[in-house]
Amino acid sequence: MADRATLEDLVRLQGERVRALKQQKASAEQIEEEVAKLLKLKAQLGPDEGKQKFVLKTPKGTRDYSPRQMAVREKVFDVIISCFKRHGAEVIDTPVFELKETLTGKYGEDSKLIYDLKDQGGELLSLRYDLTVPFARYLAMNKLTNIKRYHIAKVYRRDNPAMTRGRYREFYQCDFDIAGQFDPMIPDAECLKIMCEILSSLQIGDFLVKVNDRRILDGTFAVCGVPDSKFRTICSSVDKLDKVSWEEVKSEMVGEKGLAPEVADRIGDYVQQHGGVSLVEQLLQDPKLSQNKQALEGLGDLKLLFEYLTLFGIADKISFDLSLARGLDYYTGVIYEAVLLQPPAQAGEEPLGVGSVAAGGRYDGLVGMFDPKGRKVPCVGLSIGVERIFSIVEQRMEALKEKVRTTETQVLVASAQKKLLEERLKLISELWDAGIKAELLYKKNPKLLNQLQYCEEAGIPLVAIIGEQELKDGVIKLRSVASREEVDVRREDLVEEIKRRTSQPLCIC
Repeated sequence: MADRATLEDLVRLQGERVRALKQQKASAEQIEEEVAKLLKLKAQLGPDEGKQKFVLKTPKGTRDYSPRQMAVREKVFDVIISCFKRHGAEVIDTPVFELKETLTGKYGEDSKLIYDLKDQGGELLSLRYDLTVPFARYLAMNKLTNIKRYHIAKVYRRDNPAMTRGRYREFYQCDFDIAGQFDPMIPDAECLKIMCEILSSLQIGDFLVKVNDRRILDGTFAVCGVPDSKFRTICSSVDKLDKVSWEEVKSEMVGEKGLAPEVADRIGDYVQQHGGVSLVEQLLQDPKLSQNKQALEGLGDLKLLFEYLTLFGIADKISFDLSLARGLDYYTGVIYEAVLLQPPAQAGEEPLGVGSVAAGGRYDGLVGMFDPKGRKVPCVGLSIGVERIFSIVEQRMEALKEKVRTTETQVLVASAQKKLLEERLKLISELWDAGIKAELLYKKNPKLLNQLQYCEEAGIPLVAIIGEQELKDGVIKLRSVASREEVDVRREDLVEEIKRRTSQPLCIC
């Protein structure tokens, strides 16, 4: 029996022969004879066990965005970008993939989540995991020592996705960073101010910003008796305290990471504390921590930070939380994370955190890891978790059945009678040239009712109606879709009248 490849070729050739006979209008008998041969060949070929049915879907952990969802995203991005610009940031962009060695060793236990690209016979590459490491590489490569920048782009993580909670494998990050040698805590305080401004502007609910310092954490581990070699791995365990109980975290430290139970208990005494500047002052008097140089530096900086946060009017939104660890290896000083709060179940209880929506911190050593001479550029920054925010905004709009405008069209150019396509095309061209956002229906003679219904469905506020009488009088009938009120406007005044009526920003929700 002929092999599969030969049979497939014979089937293809026979199929072409049948199609050619049909085009030539050959006799029915001849066509039937050749079709029978084709079916016999196909029967010999048999079913293709290797071929699976193709399923049309997006890859795991990714999603498409409809026009309605994109309208919501654009609104959120506008709020974030306007805040970044208000604080004097420039914008940069970097490649979506980096050399693998650029990303290696920067993320601690999270390094396993990096997407490595298949070797194409050249450089070993990986998709970027965040925007911070590429930023540090950019600074070192361009020998920059001073910049305030923002960067909004997609990043990639081989994480277990939780789509309903805004957790994906491909997602946007919105980063703001200040690089340069400045007096302590002034840039750090501004980053926290930006975080609070954005979350307040987005109106997604009450939030709390947890603050800690890696030097306080490391000092705490040292005075509790954690071996230096276990600092980072114990740090990643502590970072889980916002999701699981202390008992579970302790069990992981002792059972999986080999920490002595009494050392874990001592850590627990510290990391379960949270409060304001009074807790900072209390720990400055702690007999053990006050003897540790690193912890003392961190506590001193936090005390200064709270002074600046009070001046910025946001101290009531900040909580000093010793359990905050931020698992990334590159943080060296102040770290922070914003969580949304849900109302307490019972009166008198504390509000519960329902998920991180922004985070950041100080990373003074990262740029030096890329510089040939190890020159350090101090940096501090923040990242807004926009995917989580999008999910919250979308859910809220679904619940409230809010209508979302997906276009910014100001006016529809319509006709009241037939044979006015040329006049509609002339008018819409005038409006486009004047910067007016305008549409028309792609029909020669659309019914006026259909044109008005389209405006109502799309949320277009105005209709410019051309009729034979209007053409004679040199006017355009301008109709408000909401009130159905109509006025005649001289053609030369139409652009200004449309601008006047639609000068209010178009709300998309």
